[in-house]
Amino acid sequence: MSELLIVDLGTLSYASALELQRDVARRRITGEIAEDVLMLVEHPPVVTLGRTAKGDNLIASPEYLASHGVELFEVERGGDITFHGPGQLVGYPVMDLKRHRKDLHWYLRQVEESLIQSIAAFGIAGGRVDKYTGVWVDANRDSRRKIASIGVHARDWVTWHGFALNVNTDLRYFDLIVPCGISGVTMTSISREAGQASVDMQPVMREVTHAFGHVFGLTPRSLEATQLEGAAVERGGTTASAHPRST
Repeated sequence: MSELLIVDLGTLSYASALELQRDVARRRITGEIAEDVLMLVEHPPVVTLGRTAKGDNLIASPEYLASHGVELFEVERGGDITFHGPGQLVGYPVMDLKRHRKDLHWYLRQVEESLIQSIAAFGIAGGRVDKYTGVWVDANRDSRRKIASIGVHARDWVTWHGFALNVNTDLRYFDLIVPCGISGVTMTSISREAGQASVDMQPVMREVTHAFGHVFGLTPRSLEATQLEGAAVERGGTTASAHPRST
């Protein structure tokens, strides 16, 4: 069975993670990396705007964000505007859909399913809402709440960008934006839904890793960030030097 290389980046700036995932995607496209990759990370506070972002969905001014230590990025992913920050598990799957199914809509549903299975382990029933990508709680009710956002990009059927799962996120940050461009949306988190002050991130990461492997039919294998290139290329039967990265 093909592998899913799991890389825990710890806490890393959005700019550094963006550079890394673009590099990993490039090497996945060329075949230098022979297996699919899932990078897991927490970011310092940052607001990102996708390709379809509308300016009026950024409620706070760029100056206000900067004065409160929140970075702002425009990126190539699909979707509108979102927030990343401490207590949120962000995942960047770099997957070659030519080895799965060349269908981005299918891929988005698979990512949703992985997250639905992940939060089920914490007693939270996740679901989908028509017209909106992501994972919701009480999806079929007027009181529905969004717990995970998804925005992806692909080239040559290789994906990057990914998902943001609120675990212990300070949900007040979402007041700075119209999350995902959905007016009136209520954001939630695993800790809020579980009625706990805080949820350990490590079990969440384990559930996400297991679910992604199960849904995509891959065997997870953990790697250090500094081992990513060398270990992946070894599986492909060629040799290359590793490029250590600071995390």
